[in-house]
Order: sequence, then C-alpha cells, then structure tokens
Amino acid sequence: MFFNDATAIYRSAWRFAIACPILFAIPVLVEFAQHAIEMRAGMYVDEAGAIAAEGDTLRMQFGFLKVLAIQLPGYWFVRYIVFGHNAKRAGRMEMPAFALWLVIFAVLVVTGWLGMFGPSLAGLLGISAAATPWFDGGMFVLEMVLTIYLIGWAVAWAVGNAAIGPVRSFAIMNGSFWYALGLFAIGFLPLMIPHYGLAILAVLVLPTSLDWVAMAIDSLLVGYLALTMAGATAYAAIRAAERRGISLLPDAPAGSPRFVAK
Repeated sequence: MFFNDATAIYRSAWRFAIACPILFAIPVLVEFAQHAIEMRAGMYVDEAGAIAAEGDTLRMQFGFLKVLAIQLPGYWFVRYIVFGHNAKRAGRMEMPAFALWLVIFAVLVVTGWLGMFGPSLAGLLGISAAATPWFDGGMFVLEMVLTIYLIGWAVAWAVGNAAIGPVRSFAIMNGSFWYALGLFAIGFLPLMIPHYGLAILAVLVLPTSLDWVAMAIDSLLVGYLALTMAGATAYAAIRAAERRGISLLPDAPAGSPRFVAK
C-alpha cells in the first residue's frame, strides 16, 4: 500500500499538471519571479553574493508570496485526488468547500507570516541564546506532529466536509502517524534535494549565462513540489480515514468506499 501511494503521489501530480496547467503555473511563476530578484541582487555570482542577498527585503517578500502560491494549487489537487482524478469536479468552485478551505488558507497565511517576519518565540519567552537552537528544534518537531494530525481536517474541508474538524482529525489520524510521515518524506525530499542542488550549482559552478536555465528548471521543480506535498497530504488522510471506516466526503455514509485514488 505504501509503495502504491508513494508512486501515486508523483503520477497524480504529473496528470494534474497536464490537466490543469494554469494552476500548476502559479507557484512556478512566483518562484521564477523570486529568482529574478535574486539574480538582480547578485545572489548567484558567488558565495559572498549569496550571503549578501539572502536578507534582501524584496526577496523575502516574494519568499512569503511563494509560500502562499505553493498552497493554492494544493486545494484543487487534493480534490482531484479524492474525487478519483476527476479534473472537472475538482475544479468546481463548490460551496461550502471553498469557503472552508479559505479558513485553512488563512491559518497558513498567518503562521507563514509569523514564521518569516514575526518576532522570535524563543526571544519572547526569554530563552537563552544557547538554548534557542534546541527550543527551535523542538518547535519544529511539534509543528510537524500537529501538521500530520490535522491533515484529516485540511483534506475534509477542501472537499466540503465541515463535520471533520481539528479534534476529529486527531482521532482519524491516530495510528497513522508514521505512515503519513513516510508519505510526507516521499513527497518532499526527492525534489528538495535537486532544488537546493540547483541553487548550489548556480552559486558555485555554473557561469552566469547558465544561471537563468538552472533557475527556470528549479521553478518548474518547485511547481511540481507544491503538488507532491499536497498529494502526500491527500493520500495520508485518505488511508487514515479508510482504516477508521470513515469517508472524508460530506455525502458518503461511514464505511463507504468513496475513494478511487489511483
């Protein structure tokens, strides 16, 4: 089952990118715009340029926009998977599904902004500089755990099932944590490695004339990554719900085999 879901994440992402190219292009274009700003700031000239440009204000602002852009196609892609790769149904602006998802999106906007521009939580709590890395590491682990236990909520609301909230999501995902974590890793790491690798190549190896090519490839990679991360969320929630005999859809009785994700 795990191998089938892992491969289905990438296969479904490819199908969706072809079926819905405009949605796929949203994070691609924002990522490329950020790369253009980085090129202007001299980020890929050499290592010193990369360090100097890292805190560029405009780059940081587009970085936040990228975080949001990565989430946008995920709404439709999750629906695409849950509805059995039915692009027509997935693309409908259904209510209350879209309104419910906007709540999830708003949470991501706030947490994303706080993570990038907000004050340090360790600083607010008066944690010493020596202990801050340990505190930050613990908060990262806590955030990951909460993310996994809340994906049932996120997926159910994307398809219009308001009956599954955060508390019920915890119950659904209980017992499926490691399966979901494995899918997250599969949907994230294989593309993040070349994502960082292309940046390193652009800084240290490639001539300036080829930096644009590397960044164009990387932008496409990020667009695909946005889908595989959302796909991991969808498949993890679906399998957890199936183990509990629960449908994530609002119009299906308990135990109904409503998921035809392939």
